[in-house]
Amino acid sequence: MAVVEAARPADVPLALQWTGMCNYWHQDLSRAGAVLRSWEERFGAMVVYVGTATLLLSVACPPRTLDEARLVATEHFAFCPDQVDPQTGKETGPLTISAYAQTIRGQFHWRFWWD
Repeated sequence: MAVVEAARPADVPLALQWTGMCNYWHQDLSRAGAVLRSWEERFGAMVVYVGTATLLLSVACPPRTLDEARLVATEHFAFCPDQVDPQTGKETGPLTISAYAQTIRGQFHWRFWWD
């Protein structure tokens, strides 16, 4: 547990100068923060855990319909290309957007892991 000085939860990775997504985004934590702020505003998604290569978000208003979940799934894949089945943490092999959308539909937590 840590107390981090940040204006909002989406700004925590930048405030920490987090290196967990080092293989992607070219360490552009400002862009990552913009994505997290968008999810914070649209879904009430807040960063609740920052690990060495993992982010966990608590999601107050997850996508309810499959169509909405597919759109969000596309965003997740763009944000974290290492999606295999991050919601369970098990390597089940690459998932299609539709299959992944099923795993996040109505879920109150989102897990991201970078290889």
